[in-house]
Amino acid sequence: MTQGGAAAARAAHIREVAGSNPAPAPVIAEYDGMLVVRDDLFPGGTKARFMAMLFDGAREVVYASPAEGGAQTALAHVARRLGKRATIFVAARRRMHDRTLEASRLGAKVVPVSPGYLSVVQSRARDYCSRTGARLVPFGVDMPEAIDAIAAAARATGIEPDEVWCAAGSGVLARGLAKAWPSAQRHVVQIGRELSPAEVAGARIHVHPLAFGQTARTAPPFPSDPHYDAKAWEIAKACRGAGHVAFWNVTGPARP
Repeated sequence: MTQGGAAAARAAHIREVAGSNPAPAPVIAEYDGMLVVRDDLFPGGTKARFMAMLFDGAREVVYASPAEGGAQTALAHVARRLGKRATIFVAARRRMHDRTLEASRLGAKVVPVSPGYLSVVQSRARDYCSRTGARLVPFGVDMPEAIDAIAAAARATGIEPDEVWCAAGSGVLARGLAKAWPSAQRHVVQIGRELSPAEVAGARIHVHPLAFGQTARTAPPFPSDPHYDAKAWEIAKACRGAGHVAFWNVTGPARP
C-alpha cells in the first residue's frame, strides 16, 4: 500500500471507530492574548478523542501509567462510554494519585505495582497482556492513528495560528499539531523524560525545570492539569512571539 493509501486507510478507520457520533471540534477561547484549545472541556481530554480505536476487537485495554499521567483517565472515560474494561498498571503509593482515583471512579481496574519504577510497571503490564490476551496501549498512545486524529481535531478548530505551544511527554501531540499546522512556528515544553527533535516533529523544545511529579508554580486562567499543561502555559506566557498564538490545553485537573 502506498503512503497516501495507508494514510487514507487510517483516516477511514478513525471515522469507522467514531461511528455516527464523531468527536466535536475543540472549543477555542482567548486568554492573555493566546487562543487556547480547551480540550479540558472534552470528557477525558485530547487522548479520549481517539482512544476508542484501541477497543476495536478488544474487550480489555491495558495502560502502564505514570502516577500523574492523564492517559489513564482518558482510557477510563472511553472504556466507560463503550461498556468495556480499562486496566491501569501504576506505581503503588500510600495514597493513589488523584488521576488514578478518577480512573478507578470511572470503573477502571487499577493494578498497583511495587517497586514502582515505570520500567517495572510497563513490564508487569506486558506480562498481564501476554497471559490474558488484553490489548496493551503503547506509551503516550504513540500510534499513527493518534497523530492523524489530533491533526483532524486541530484542523476542525478553523484557526490558522502563526505559533503553537503545547506540553510534551511522548511527543504525539506535537507531531499531530505539526501535521495540521506545518507552517506555524511550533514550541513544546518538555515535561518529564528528555525528548528528541524527531519526537516533536522539529518543534523548539523548552525544558520545564520541575519534575513531572511536581505541580506548576502558577495556575492558568482555565482548568488545566497542574503536572502537565499548566507548566507549559507558564513558559508559553513568558516566551510567546507575536501574531496569532495558539496553546493546546490537553485536559483539566483530576476529578477523583
